[in-house]
Amino acid sequence: MRRVAMLTAGCSALAVLVGLGAGRAYFSAPSAPATAAASTELTTGAIASRWPAPTAETSKAPAPKVEPVVAREPAAAPAPAPAPAPMQQACRNPNALGISRTVEIDTTGGPGLGMSQYRDYDFLQPGEVALTFDDGPWPVNTPAVLAALAAECVKAVFFPIGKHASWHPAILKQVIAAGHTVGSHTWSHVNLAGKPFAEAKTEIEKGISGVALAAGQPISPFFRFPQLRQTADLKAYLGERNVAAFSIDVDSEDFRIHKPDQLIAGTMAKLKKTGKGILLMHDFQKSTAEALPELLSQLKAGGYRIVFITAKDKIATLPEYDAQVAPAQPTASNARPIASVIRTVK
Repeated sequence: MRRVAMLTAGCSALAVLVGLGAGRAYFSAPSAPATAAASTELTTGAIASRWPAPTAETSKAPAPKVEPVVAREPAAAPAPAPAPAPMQQACRNPNALGISRTVEIDTTGGPGLGMSQYRDYDFLQPGEVALTFDDGPWPVNTPAVLAALAAECVKAVFFPIGKHASWHPAILKQVIAAGHTVGSHTWSHVNLAGKPFAEAKTEIEKGISGVALAAGQPISPFFRFPQLRQTADLKAYLGERNVAAFSIDVDSEDFRIHKPDQLIAGTMAKLKKTGKGILLMHDFQKSTAEALPELLSQLKAGGYRIVFITAKDKIATLPEYDAQVAPAQPTASNARPIASVIRTVK
């Protein structure tokens, strides 16, 4: 009987340990950020966390094709992390604008993209448009942009500001969860061409580290200079880091045009003139968020096709800049309990 009791106790202890392990695994599962973006997505039902490739039953938009854009000879830089395949999400709108093709950029050597400044890689065909958004993430506006893009089953490249990402990491995670490409746009959006090289380099690297930290994962080696202001030294530095520099083909000028109807008319007129291009917008701007649903509708009506730009690799951040943007650790407080200091008297 004593031996049986010992065996029974041992089995009970093992069951408790197994139960605790299961409980630990259950409670460690991450949950989706509770943000305005999440609320918008749940309301519209347009964004899923993982989308399968569109089918004839779910979408009329053509299936994306991946075409490489090859850059120059390799330059010395920290080894980049391999990029996971872009998330494919089911299009629930059978009449969506959709993505006509997906291109993958090999950023070795720091290629420049956007014909307003760089002429080496003119990869867009007539009628093709690549959507890009700067200066986010930002409450209300970025979630509204995400909802508009999801409604038409299209993807874009986002260039967040490091500080904004550190203030609103949950919104940035919504951008990533929707399957968009995320690059960087400096730490604080200063004109780098007017700064000493060392200071400008710090702005670039802190921006990369800040966005990656807020994202909770490596980001794409895509960078856009604030105001498109660059120097030869800074462009060469991006090449050493194997970071592609993005310029533009069409400027929506949403930083100064704040009436949605005027913004749409001006952008469509420019696209008609160029016939194609990398389109610059800002998810920071309220007017852009308000104009985007109609702008996408007019792109579809005009026969334009959306090209989604992805990166072959991810960029490795540099530890010294990671340390500079890491949130400060809270110090121990000697404050009394709040109830002993403040109480409701009426």
